[in-house]
Order: sequence, then C-alpha cells, then structure tokens
Amino acid sequence: MRSHFMAKVKEEFFELLPPTIFFFVTLHMIVLIRSLMLKGTGIPVVSSIVVTVGALTLGKAVLLADALPLVNRFPDKPLAYNVVWKTAIYFVAATFIHYLENLLDAWRSAGGLVAANEKLLAEIVWPHFWAIEMLLAALLLMYCVIREFSRAIGRDKVISLFFGPLPRTPV
Repeated sequence: MRSHFMAKVKEEFFELLPPTIFFFVTLHMIVLIRSLMLKGTGIPVVSSIVVTVGALTLGKAVLLADALPLVNRFPDKPLAYNVVWKTAIYFVAATFIHYLENLLDAWRSAGGLVAANEKLLAEIVWPHFWAIEMLLAALLLMYCVIREFSRAIGRDKVISLFFGPLPRTPV
C-alpha cells in the first residue's frame, strides 16, 4: 500500500515538474519585465514567493485542465488545432488570474471587493496590463507548441533530440 502511494506521488511530481518549471521561469520573466515597466511609478511588484506559488498553481491547473475531455478536443486533427485551442483556454485562465492579482492589490487599499474593482478599473495602467497579456499569450503559445510536439513524437524522442541519445542501461 505504502509503495503504491509513493509511486503515485512520484508520478504526480514528475508530471507536475515540466509545466511548473516552465511557468516558474516565464512568470519570473514577466515580473522582471513588469518591474522594469513600473520602475519609478510607485506601483508595487510581486515577490518571488508569489511567483513561485503562481507557477505551482498554474502547473497543477494545466494538469487538471488536460484531464478534462474538453481540453483534448482535436486528437485526430493537425497539431495546430490543439495548440490554438489549449492556448486559448490557458490564456483565458491566465488572464483571469492576472486580473485577480491586480484586484487583490486594489482590495488591500479599497476595503471591499466592489470598491476594489472600481478602483482597479479606474487606476490600472492598461498599456502595461495589455503588454503583459501579449507576453503571456506568446509564452503560452510556445508552451502549447512544445507540449503538443512532445506528445506527438514522444517524450523519449524529444529528450533524445534535445540532449542527445540516452545512455543504454546494461541488462
């Protein structure tokens, strides 16, 4: 029983690792870009801990979304169908999270949810918001392309193509 549980935990961990690493790196890139855009404005930038939690959350959300039949809608079509479809789904979810992140910052000073939303809509720097959204869309598209190619040609083939042939283990 215990070994089955540990095997399941190990399997889940290794499934969670690739999207979490991807989102960890890309979200830190976004925070860096955002901090450069906001330099001198007095608008606070999120910490690395918040980004790490976000990466873990997005990594698990991707795995949960992939388990839904709605996400893998075009298994027999060219890869572009699933890439575009999944990018759209992940983008909507990421945009919602991005908006909530900004709403949370406004909520701290506004006192209530409705007041925070009104404050956010009045004070948000829309060009910055949309710049981050465009970057996020490009990164999600890249993530989906890589995942669909990996799924189509196989994990071992991708590793072999990227890092070279894997060493053979003696029998």
